[in-house]
Amino acid sequence: MLPYALARPFLFGLDPERAHDLTLDSIARMQNTPLQCLWAQARVNDPVEVAGLIFPNRIGLAAGLDKNGRCIDGLGAMGFGFIEVGTVTPKGQSGNPKPRMFRLPQANALINRLGFNNDGLDAFIANVKRARFRQNGGILGLNIGKNAATPIERAVDDYLVCLDGVYPHADYVTLNISSPNTKNLRALQSDAALDALLSAVQERREQLAAQSGRRVPVFLKIAPDLIEAQVDVIAATCKRHAIDGVIATNTTIARDAVKHLPHGDEAGGLSGAPVFAASNRVIAQLRAALGGAYPIIGVGGVMSAADARAKIAAGANLVQIYTGFIYEGPPLIAAAARALAGAAR
Repeated sequence: MLPYALARPFLFGLDPERAHDLTLDSIARMQNTPLQCLWAQARVNDPVEVAGLIFPNRIGLAAGLDKNGRCIDGLGAMGFGFIEVGTVTPKGQSGNPKPRMFRLPQANALINRLGFNNDGLDAFIANVKRARFRQNGGILGLNIGKNAATPIERAVDDYLVCLDGVYPHADYVTLNISSPNTKNLRALQSDAALDALLSAVQERREQLAAQSGRRVPVFLKIAPDLIEAQVDVIAATCKRHAIDGVIATNTTIARDAVKHLPHGDEAGGLSGAPVFAASNRVIAQLRAALGGAYPIIGVGGVMSAADARAKIAAGANLVQIYTGFIYEGPPLIAAAARALAGAAR
């Protein structure tokens, strides 16, 4: 494997979004070719059943890195047990104006305000259908959202369109209602709005399950910027509507840890080490509210194997990485998976 320590200085010398696009373009071109050996590494074998699915190991890629599902196989070759791609919206959209991604290396953090930039549902599904990751034993999550131009009052329509499209191709589907970069999106986490969304999604999921003979788990991705009462409402609403699990958490709008740093006051979602504690707090609150058997995927600030273990200790069943992957590269995947191998179910 090409040592990431050699590639990182070059990539970090580029504009963050340029480095991101260059990396994904390269992976897309070289995946499923002999050149994939440049980054491929064996997947740690630590199968665990969560939400009725057998995950090859507990370490996954969080949504947001590969919004269009172009690089599923190339990323899968790095040893992830599961990969989540998206967020996809019904129609393609360019997202927010550039620059919209910023590194904060002193804090092992990123700020982004991308705004669900993606090529739309049709292109997304075409990419997903080409991928071989699922046939090779990996678990694939497809993350769905609403278009920026869709009024929040009609948000449910966008989620149902996306659910219809991705359902046949997903091992699980994630409802992203927690990005801070789409206006009013986080309002869907409130009591009445969440109840309406989950009710509609659950009704449509049962229809799709009856038609296909296959019941695909649905997860809800929530923010770290919630007080305990809000977390309790979300937990109760998920249980009431038989949502299969929660992903905790998305990025934070808090800036206390980075406001003194260059770019620390940029608008958008802060990810990486500064969100670690807030994410773990929400995970622990969810576990207390949901009980021991309810699936939780922990994400936020995992920069090391020890951080991955802390997510499990907080109450997560599985762990996702994103910003840690940007800073540490593929070695983090194997190290974290090994650290969790054999952890208490």
